[in-house]
Amino acid sequence: MSKTDIIRKLLKDNIVLATGCTEPVAVALCVAKAKKILGKQPQRIELFISQNIIKNAMGVGIPGTGMKGLPIAVSLGVYGDCSQGLDVLNNVSQHLDKAKEWLNTHEINIQLAKNVDKLYIECIAYSGNDFSKAIIANTHQNFIHLQRNEEIFLHIDNFNNQTKESTNSIEESEISSKDVFDYATQSDISEISWLMDTIKVIEKATQEGIEGVFGLNLGKILFSDEESSVRKRVIARTCAASDARMDGATSAVYSNSGSGNQGITCTIPIYEFGKELGKSEEEINRALMLSHLMSIYIKQHIGRLSALCGVVNASIGVGCGFVLLQGGTYTQVCYLIKNMINTITGMICDGAKPSCALKISTGLNAAFDCSTLAMRNIVVEETDGISEHDIERSINNLGKIGRYGMDCTDNLILEIMTNKEK
Repeated sequence: MSKTDIIRKLLKDNIVLATGCTEPVAVALCVAKAKKILGKQPQRIELFISQNIIKNAMGVGIPGTGMKGLPIAVSLGVYGDCSQGLDVLNNVSQHLDKAKEWLNTHEINIQLAKNVDKLYIECIAYSGNDFSKAIIANTHQNFIHLQRNEEIFLHIDNFNNQTKESTNSIEESEISSKDVFDYATQSDISEISWLMDTIKVIEKATQEGIEGVFGLNLGKILFSDEESSVRKRVIARTCAASDARMDGATSAVYSNSGSGNQGITCTIPIYEFGKELGKSEEEINRALMLSHLMSIYIKQHIGRLSALCGVVNASIGVGCGFVLLQGGTYTQVCYLIKNMINTITGMICDGAKPSCALKISTGLNAAFDCSTLAMRNIVVEETDGISEHDIERSINNLGKIGRYGMDCTDNLILEIMTNKEK
C-alpha cells in the first residue's frame, strides 16, 4: 500500500462511532456475537478476559442504565445487535428491562484470562447441550475465533502476529510523523472534510455534560467559573463530554484508537480553540486531522491497551493541532511532541471511570503550555529525559515505556484496584 492508503486505513479503523466506554462495550459486542452464533438466548455466560479489560470496566458507567461494571454490559449484550459494532449499546432503553431481568435470573461467570493479549475477550454462551464461543483480541472489534458446538467458523492461531490489516497497526518504517503532518496539511480538503461531522456528534456529549450531573462535574464547574479564559473554556467543554460519557450518558462519540475519551480529547479542544482564534473551517479541519492522526500514529507505538493513559497520545495530538492553528511548522510540531513527551509520560491508566476528566484536563493544560513554548521555538534539550534529537526515536522511546516498561505497573494497578478495603 502507498503511504496515503496506509493513512486512510488507519483513519477508517481507528476513528469509530461508539456508545459507552469501549472496553465494556467490546465485552457486550462479544456476548452479542456469541448469542447470534448460538441462535437462541443463553442460559449461562462464561467470560475469560484480560486484566486491562477488567481494569477499564470496573468503575465506568454503562450508558442509560444507572449502573456500573461488566455484569450489566454482559446482559445488555445478550439483547444487543452485533452488527452495530462498538455502537452495540445504542438504544439501550429498548431492552433494558429485559436485560436486567436476565441479569437477575441467569449465571455470569467472569474470570481473568492469563498469558493472553492485553486486549482479550472470550465469551462462551451455553443453552442446554449447545454452546457457542466468540473471541475478540488485539483490537476492540477484531474477532479471532467463532464457534458453535464443534463447528468452527473462524480461527486465527497467532493473533499477536496477524497481518497489519487485522490489527490496525503499522510498521515503524511505513509512515513517519512527517507523513502524518503532510497528509493533514497538504491533502485536498475534500479528502479530510468528513472529520467535521464528528464534531456535531461529540458536541452532544459536551452539552449533556454541561447541562446534567455526571461524575465529578469537572467540565460543568469549570464552564460556570466566573474566572473564564480561552484555555479554561476549551478544557471545560472537553471535560464535560468525558464527565457525561464515563458516568453512563447515552450520547455516542467518535472514538480514537479504541477509546472514546481519546476521541473526545482529539476533537473538542481543536474545534473550540479554532473558533476562539477565528480560524476558517478548513484550518480547523486540517488541525483536527493532525490531532487525530498524530494521536493514532503515536498510539501505534504504545499499543492498544497499556498502563500508560490514552490521554498521553491524545493530548500530544491536540498539542500538534494547537501548533498548526497558530501557524506553526512541522519543526515546531516536533518541538511540541518532544516537550509533551517530557511532560506527561508516565501518567497511569487506573481504569475507565468518571474521574478520567481530571486526566484530560491535565493533558490539555500541558498541550497549551507545550504549544506556547513550541511556537517560540523552545524545546527540551536532547539530553533531557527520554527525548532525543530525532523525533521518531523520541516517539519510539515513549512507545517502549508504554508497551513494555509499564507491564509491572499494570499488574500492580489491577492488584490494588481489586483489593481495596470495603
